[in-house]
Order: sequence, then structure tokens, then C-alpha cells
Amino acid sequence: MPARSQQVWLVRHAETAWSRDGRHTGRSDIPLTPRGESMADGLAERIGRESFALVLSSPLARATETARRAGVGEQMQTDANLLEWDYGSYEGLTSAQICEANPQWDLWSDGCPQGERLADVAARAHAVIVRCLAAQGNVLLFSHGHMSRMLAALWLQLPASRGRSFASKAGSVNILGSEHGNRVLWQWDSVESMEGH
Repeated sequence: MPARSQQVWLVRHAETAWSRDGRHTGRSDIPLTPRGESMADGLAERIGRESFALVLSSPLARATETARRAGVGEQMQTDANLLEWDYGSYEGLTSAQICEANPQWDLWSDGCPQGERLADVAARAHAVIVRCLAAQGNVLLFSHGHMSRMLAALWLQLPASRGRSFASKAGSVNILGSEHGNRVLWQWDSVESMEGH
């Protein structure tokens, strides 16, 4: 059971050209857009007000650069379990393009051809949660859209397929925690305003 005061802050990397355009971005190392860089810079003030015992990031540049611009680059460790879903032959395609070829396709039940199955991604997310629970204090994670959704579902002890219910925008801050011994969702999909950036 997590410590009552422990929180896990889950940050989806800031905007890339592919996230902006709705393209499935698994293992392709797509950089942040200029707007994404501004979004990541804007996280620094908010994250800087907190203290974290552990900071982990996906090793892909869009996540590590978000972490660096958010001011935690020196504390950050990379963890391959935070990588995005491996979309296999669907890499770089939009959902509309995929459904043209396979109208019945559903990521949360079918996985991806030549990529990962739901159980593969869930196993990686579970390993991240175990690492979070072992930390002595709050944890900050930098990851990706579908992996963030999977982490939320498993943190709440829901079936892995319920990750479909937790949409997450690029650059969003999500806070998981506990209350009265129950795992809870304190905040979901909060994005700092881009005005003035």
C-alpha cells in the first residue's frame, strides 16, 4: 500500500509534430516543436515548487527534453519501461488511416501488428508502479500518451484495458496518489495555459 502522503506526478511529454497531428508515435524519436519547447519550459515553475524522491523518464528525446526543460534534468533517470506503446506497423499512422485498412481495430483489445500487445504494455507499467511504490517520497514520471493512460488504470487497480478512459493531452500533468489506503486520482489532464509563451 502506498504511503498516505505519496504522490506520483505523471507528465506526458510536450507537443511534437506527430502528437499535434494525431499520428501514433511509439518508438520514433520525434523532437518537440517550438510550441512544445514552450510548453515544457512552462512546466518548470509548477514542478519546481515540489520535491521528488525519484524522477524517471522514458529514454526518448521528447520525454527527456520535456524533463530537462521542466528543470529536473540533473535528477532524472531514464527507464525503458516508460517507453510508449510499440505500434509496430501502425507507427506514424493516424487512427483514421488505421481504421481505413482495419475498421474493427481497437488498440486496447487488439494491440498492434508487429508491435506490442496490451499485456506487454501492462507489464511495463506494472514494473514502473512497483518502482514508484518503493520510493521514499513523491515520484515524477515523464512518459507518453498511451503509457500514461495505462499507468493511470493500473494505479487505480482497474483492468489494463480501462486505460482507454484516460485521454491525456501533450504537456499535461496528472497526479496519482492515495487517500485512506485507497489509490486515487488527484488530478488528470491539467495543461498550463500557453498564453504569454
